[in-house]
Order: sequence, then structure tokens, then C-alpha cells
Amino acid sequence: MKASEIAKIAQIASALEVSGYPKPGNVHRTRDYDDMVFEDFVISGIVIGDSIREACTDVDVENPQLGKYILQAVAETDKWIKNNTNLGIVMMTTPIAVAAAISDSFDEIRENIKLVMGNTSVDDACDLYDAINIADAGGMGDQDEYDVASDNAKNELRQNNQTMYDVLKISAPWDMLAREMTSDMPAVFEIGYPIYHKLKEEKTQNEACLLTFLTILSHVPDTLISRKYGDEEALKISLMTRDLLKMKDSDDFMELVGQFDDYLFSNKYNPGTTADLTAASIFVSYLKSNFE
Repeated sequence: MKASEIAKIAQIASALEVSGYPKPGNVHRTRDYDDMVFEDFVISGIVIGDSIREACTDVDVENPQLGKYILQAVAETDKWIKNNTNLGIVMMTTPIAVAAAISDSFDEIRENIKLVMGNTSVDDACDLYDAINIADAGGMGDQDEYDVASDNAKNELRQNNQTMYDVLKISAPWDMLAREMTSDMPAVFEIGYPIYHKLKEEKTQNEACLLTFLTILSHVPDTLISRKYGDEEALKISLMTRDLLKMKDSDDFMELVGQFDDYLFSNKYNPGTTADLTAASIFVSYLKSNFE
């Protein structure tokens, strides 16, 4: 698939994800937050296009430079938006995009994600740390070992020959995106993408996005909530989502979703990791359609 097509699909996926409403606990087209608004995410989804296209052009499989392009996309976003609107989406989208660029069929993408992630370098790890610091995102590497906030972090990475894959593997126990990126992305390929791909043919675009988001959250406790409030609270929100989905065929389902959104918003529960997984799932679905 052409690099330009993959980049367009990444932009489309970003736009569709943030447009989904009322997507509980997140910014969407009818819900702004004090520090970021709907339009911030729309702009962010547009400005990553050039970086994704470049990442997918003439890929060197042995050195795909994923960190370089993650940093480039985050730095470009920072020129336009002074908040962390899309670090997670960029981190998920970049290896999927590069894997798609080197794949002859959709079925090769998942294996090629593991290939390009396994070929990341120490430079990629350092670039990822720079991207995290630009986005001012807590959690990933935010521990005693290779703490992203440490002034000496990149020197430690180089001294210990830690690749981007290595540092994400360290973060995987407490960060769902790191877990996805160092496996074959089971939440995206086994939960999110299949449900979205099916629903986009049966439902409206908005319903497909919303139900995909809720399905992922019902299966996978959000690690952004876990880091802020603990694993028990994250599990509680997932169980509440599971109960909500039992009502998906009722006439007042959207009203119930709106009430759940109000509850999460008022209690400052933000399942942002789930939003990133939803965007990645939409991305994969559109890649599938374009490979066919």
C-alpha cells in the first residue's frame, strides 16, 4: 500500500475516534475539557500525516526508525497544540503503519508489527523519551528503572544498550500501550478491530466508534485510570462498562451512555488509553478495507 494512502487512513482514524460521542470520560464533539477541546484533537489528527507518510516511505526493515517518526509527529503536534492530545495514538499508529507499508496483504501486518518493533534501536528509545517529554506524558518509564523524567535517562539507555522495544517491555506491566506494542497487539487485532470492522457496515460511523470504545473498555481496564486511581478503580469502570453494554439494544441506550460519560467526567476518570486503542482499531479496519 502506498505511504500516502496509509497516512490518510491514519488521519481518518484519528478524526473518527475523537468524533465519537458521547465517548465516556474523553473529549468528543459534545464534550470539551478545561485544558483541551475537541478541535485540539482534530488538528492533532491532521498534522501527523506527513510523519506517518515519511515513516512508510522506503522502509528499512532492519532499522525502521520508529522512534524518529514518533518524535517527529509529536513535535509537529506540539507546534500547533500545547497539550498531549495524541502521543498514544502516534505510538500505536506508527508501527502499524510501517508494518502495513512492508506488507503484501493485510494478514501480514500483525507479524510485521513484531518484526519492526523487534528491530528498534537505542536511538529509537531516546527519541521516544524525547517525545514523551515533549508531550509531558506521565507513566511510561516513570519508574526507578530508566525513569523518563530523569536528566540522565538517555545516557542510561545508551550505556545499557536499551532499545525502544526493551524500554516498552519494562513498562508493559503497568501501561497497556507498551503491552500492545511489545506483543502482537491483541486488544487491537482481537477485540477492537473486529468489532469496528463489523459495526461500520451495520451501524453509523458514530455508533461503530462508540461501541468499539465501550467494548475495549469492558474487556481491558484502562491503565491511565489505573495509574491515577489504582487497579481496583480501573476494574470497576470496566465492569460498569460491561453492564452498560448489556443495554445496547434498549431504546434509551444513548441516554445511558451520556449519563456514564457525565459520571466519568465529574469524577475525573479519563480512559484515555482506551481512546488510543480505539483509534488504532479504526486504523486497522480501514487498512483492511484498502487491502481488499
